[in-house]
Amino acid sequence: MRITRLSGVLLTIAVPACTHRGVREQRLESGQLPSTWYAGGASCAGTPLLRVHAYNPDLYILRQAACTSYEKPFLYLIFGRDKALLFDTGAGKIDVAATVDTLMRDWLARNGRPSIDLVVAHSHAHGDHVAGDTQFVSRARTTVVGRDTASVRAFFGVKQWPNDMGAIDLGARTLDVIPIPGHQPASIAIYDRRTGILLTGDTFYPGRLYVRDTTAFAESIARLTTFVRSHTVTHMLGAHIENARTPFVDYVVGTVDQPDEHALDLGRAQLFELDSVVKSMRGRMTRTVLRDLTIWPLER
Repeated sequence: MRITRLSGVLLTIAVPACTHRGVREQRLESGQLPSTWYAGGASCAGTPLLRVHAYNPDLYILRQAACTSYEKPFLYLIFGRDKALLFDTGAGKIDVAATVDTLMRDWLARNGRPSIDLVVAHSHAHGDHVAGDTQFVSRARTTVVGRDTASVRAFFGVKQWPNDMGAIDLGARTLDVIPIPGHQPASIAIYDRRTGILLTGDTFYPGRLYVRDTTAFAESIARLTTFVRSHTVTHMLGAHIENARTPFVDYVVGTVDQPDEHALDLGRAQLFELDSVVKSMRGRMTRTVLRDLTIWPLER
């Protein structure tokens, strides 16, 4: 496992103030994304089962190797002063806990700390994002958030699902929790106030956006759009890459080797386009190919 170490740098992003729900100037921690997230092919020889990238010293992005799951999901580990949060546990067939423990020991050593609590949460409850949960349920100083809507709502303090937001304080680091059902009833997005990163799970990423509840999905995309318009968002990072760099082209379902993948992060333009197209469908969603993603409604 190779871990890139970066020094922490503060970046000030200034944007024009608005009189209503305006974006305010924020002082954000910077970080770095790699030029490629290539996850290898069908063979595990010489390929780490979890690729680890340090966005900065307090936020790690992990990706499951293609040889273990064609889904190749992304996981996120975020450190605060008092707690760390692991967002998703992968698709199985790998030892996620060992990698997370290594990263936590390294973080504790660098920060002169004896221990830190871990919270395990999920972008949503599908198997390729929760299969590693069993590795954490009996782990000391670890809380695994339930996968159902009621558990998510209660843990993050969402008063009215899905219209209100929740939050979790990791200690000098607050993460906002935005309910975004539609792909799955308990889907959430997480906004990290320290970096401006918005984690969007399977609801918004460069690939096939599978929609199971069209009304809920449309409302969730509108909710994300409203949030992005009023906050400084540096990156929107989802849970998969399924599109190629070639516009309007995705890899066939089940593809293992994806050597010419789209970048992981998407921007405001892609989100606003998605919101506009979804609104124009007026609840009657059809499979629609956009430049960087595909709207893919499923039968309920």
